[in-house]
Amino acid sequence: MFGQLSARLQEAIDRLRGRGRIGEEDLKATLREIRRALMDADVNLEVAREFVEKVRERALGQKVLESLTPAQVILATVYEALKESLGGEVRQPLLKDKNLWFLVGLQGSGKTTTAAKLALYYKGKGRRPLLVAADTQRPAAREQLRLLGEKVGVPVLEVRDGETPESIRRRVEEEARLGARDLILVDTAGRLQIDEPLMEELARLKAVLKPDEVLLVLDAMTGQEALSVARAFDEKVGVSGLVLTKLDGDARGGAALSARHVTGKPIYFAGVSERPEGLEPFYPDRLASRILGMGDVATLAERVREAGLEAEVPKAAKELTLEDFLKQMQNLKRLGSFSEVLRMLPGVDKALPPGGVDDRALKRLEAMVLSMTPEERQNPRILNASRRKRIAKGSGTTVQELNRFIKAFEETKALMKSLEKRKGRGLMGMFRR
Repeated sequence: MFGQLSARLQEAIDRLRGRGRIGEEDLKATLREIRRALMDADVNLEVAREFVEKVRERALGQKVLESLTPAQVILATVYEALKESLGGEVRQPLLKDKNLWFLVGLQGSGKTTTAAKLALYYKGKGRRPLLVAADTQRPAAREQLRLLGEKVGVPVLEVRDGETPESIRRRVEEEARLGARDLILVDTAGRLQIDEPLMEELARLKAVLKPDEVLLVLDAMTGQEALSVARAFDEKVGVSGLVLTKLDGDARGGAALSARHVTGKPIYFAGVSERPEGLEPFYPDRLASRILGMGDVATLAERVREAGLEAEVPKAAKELTLEDFLKQMQNLKRLGSFSEVLRMLPGVDKALPPGGVDDRALKRLEAMVLSMTPEERQNPRILNASRRKRIAKGSGTTVQELNRFIKAFEETKALMKSLEKRKGRGLMGMFRR
């Protein structure tokens, strides 16, 4: 997520590290690099100019030219400007006793998947959602939502071909009443491009159903195009908030950094993976921190708590076994990809290779442990040549890979013994209260 933008911004700021006072030319050069990084990330031109000017004014206001730590001053200033560009404070849709929300957006933006994710998210918070597949022209779109609804355990009401808005309203009201549903999520029609018939259809349906929220789903991968889409939907239908999808991909960051400024609408949620659970409230401060390589411990701590891992007491190094390693691997998978988890730790981002950590390599390690007997996991010292050949064959790896893994495990145990007196052993120990 935002890999290129993050690297460019950090590089511009890092050039000032270790230096004493800087001159006006140094500041201008840094700001020029920041502007270029934003433009290359497909940030709206107006937004990039305003962003850089805001950083310049605040940096001068904090007397960066007189500071003995100019890099820290610029970093703090850029962080605040990023946070504001992304929306400042976290915003969420207002929930009432009964709610009806529209999801609008182009076909392929992730709208239907987002509807199912929202249903699962609020179901976990005690709400009783109902999904409505409201595309009256595309049966395939209705079928997709029905399958997703089954996956997340939420009922789906499918409209009929050519059904009128008035008929849809009556059926939705009846279904919500009979099932005591208090959050109705309407997945509206989508097209490959904006056209008048689509907008007219959405406007008519909105006039009849009177939704409390109209959430525009934007694909973060589309860059500047997402902004013209946002403007069109807001002008024709009226938008109350945004949902950015595919932030776990190779998004350059332009849509996320520009959408709030250009539309004036808050970003409510961000899609961070393809999994049904891959939807999170959008936190401007946390994303700004991650872009600048400052980590996001708050989000990681939340994931640990939600996964029920914080109560686990870490073992002493001498007691650790490959069984424990397997359990921790499985726990980490519940938090997201390993690269994603590591990037939430302050300072780790710079140490990762450009493509991050290959999760397939971690799956190979897991396969090795799963190919062992319980006795072998408890005591790897009994792994003789024949056992190692059997494990390598069973896991689809080589004996050399297995040997390196066992060696690394033993070395890690030795290192942990030397660190046991420090507070918070292991990753999970960081979040114990």
